[in-house]
Amino acid sequence: MPSQDVVTDHVDTIVTEITQVLAKVSRSDVAALVERLAAARRVFVAGEGRSGLMGKAFAMRLMHLGLTVYVVGETISPSLAAGDTVVVISGSGTTPGSVRTAETARRVGAAVHAITTDPGSKLGELADQTLTLPAATKYRRSDEAPTVQPLSSLFDQVTHIVLDAVCLQLANRREVDNDTARGAHSNTE
Repeated sequence: MPSQDVVTDHVDTIVTEITQVLAKVSRSDVAALVERLAAARRVFVAGEGRSGLMGKAFAMRLMHLGLTVYVVGETISPSLAAGDTVVVISGSGTTPGSVRTAETARRVGAAVHAITTDPGSKLGELADQTLTLPAATKYRRSDEAPTVQPLSSLFDQVTHIVLDAVCLQLANRREVDNDTARGAHSNTE
């Protein structure tokens, strides 16, 4: 069993890595996502694997804030249509399912907002707007932030924090406080 000091050191290392990446995130790009979501008729969130899990958490928060939101691939998600907003999360920007979602969105006239480490990726090229999170992915490209964590952990952590900041700004704009959000929270758990 690891000692308390080792665990504390790992926590400190992870927090330091996250802080270093967050310092490089464009606040105007974050604000652009807030604006797009504030004006959205319907929001669809897409991502595969761990990015998809971050997307599902984000979609749940948007629902708590009163937005009409769907997770791509879930059985109750309707067809994309012109005027919809699709938020696609992919660290590399090359995940085939995520790229296909962006292609479909473009084809039907929906807006695509990419969240990725690589704005020059296929996903970045398809996007109307991109929120670049310069974290490490499982590919460990030379332009990615250094990390001791495996796979895309750093990207996932930063994605979660940045999207929570987006939700906080939306909550402020929509005047949704904790009691209001709690009223939208599932009561079947």
